[in-house]
Amino acid sequence: MSDFIPYGRQSISDADIDAVVDVLRSDFLTQGPVVPAFEQSVASVCGAAHAVAANSATSALHIACMALGVGPGDRVWTSPLTFVASSNAALYCGADVDFVDVDERTYNMCPVRLAEKLDAAASKGTLPKVIIPVHLTGQSCDMAAIHVAASRHGVKIIEDASHAVGGSYRDKPVGACEYSDIAVFSFHPVKIVTTGEGGMAVTNSDELAELMRLDRSHGITRDADLLEEDNAGPWYYEQHRLGYNYRMTDINAALGLSQMDRLADFIDRRREIARIYDQGFAALPVATPWQHPDAQSAWHLYVIRVAAQKHRAVFDHLRDAGIGVNLHYIPVYLQPYYRRLGFERGLCPNAESYYSEAISIPMFPTITPDQQARVIDEVAKAVSA
Repeated sequence: MSDFIPYGRQSISDADIDAVVDVLRSDFLTQGPVVPAFEQSVASVCGAAHAVAANSATSALHIACMALGVGPGDRVWTSPLTFVASSNAALYCGADVDFVDVDERTYNMCPVRLAEKLDAAASKGTLPKVIIPVHLTGQSCDMAAIHVAASRHGVKIIEDASHAVGGSYRDKPVGACEYSDIAVFSFHPVKIVTTGEGGMAVTNSDELAELMRLDRSHGITRDADLLEEDNAGPWYYEQHRLGYNYRMTDINAALGLSQMDRLADFIDRRREIARIYDQGFAALPVATPWQHPDAQSAWHLYVIRVAAQKHRAVFDHLRDAGIGVNLHYIPVYLQPYYRRLGFERGLCPNAESYYSEAISIPMFPTITPDQQARVIDEVAKAVSA
């Protein structure tokens, strides 16, 4: 359909293309100088001490869990409203997973419910080693409150900030890791910044950064300060951990590094689009995204909620009208794989209520005024039918 409007899409400039071509014509396609330059760019934007690039956010979540020592017998809790990678990363480590219900307004992990669940787990000796709050749609979780609840029990925190590069919380960039051990970004094509496929873990810990660098590259190092055998030869390397091939290429990093030059413009444009949607839906029976006063969203997604009894009809109407709506997300524990692990409907009522009403509508920097007006008009027709 020629007039189809997707829910999200990448914005690729001539400068982006030139940056990638420059790498293709260079001596390094994989682990050359562009990957560390991209890492430094992200770390600088976030105000973090270290950034560790990976070939996907899933890989970055996995090495983040590994660096924090997650393994068999451990527990990891996350939000049910996320892509399955947030919890799968813990399963890859052999840990058990559980879910904390979301706040009714932000759709992010609820600090009150987290605190209650942690206190109950402490009394039973079943505390998680790590929690993974997810910044759904680009809005930061209430990280200060989450940190207070977790730190009382010695629980580590990984922020799944896949949606949130360029966002902020309490006037600091998402990824500053003031209230967490590690934060992870995604650079999938529909995200704020893209590398084609890719991810990044940021941290202020020298130790965690070193472990993640090892684990993304087979657990192998050539760092003379880490080698156990001295003067073995210039060819020498050692494997210290059982890692993976999760490295990002210079080709991907070149695209990401170029895109970072436009990060502020991307965020400004997404916020403008959100304001227009807010105004356009103000008189309609549609719930628009509520914004926490401490958070400035990166607006990866714009999610509306409609009456549950009309949800499927509205969704189908929009798809039939060429509006590429989607639903982010199905509560993870409702997936067949997780049901076979013993999870049942009813675990997280707020998340399930959200799922019955949520629709992600088009949100990307190059959406035109006419396209956005068409989205608003079709939503109005659908909810009024």
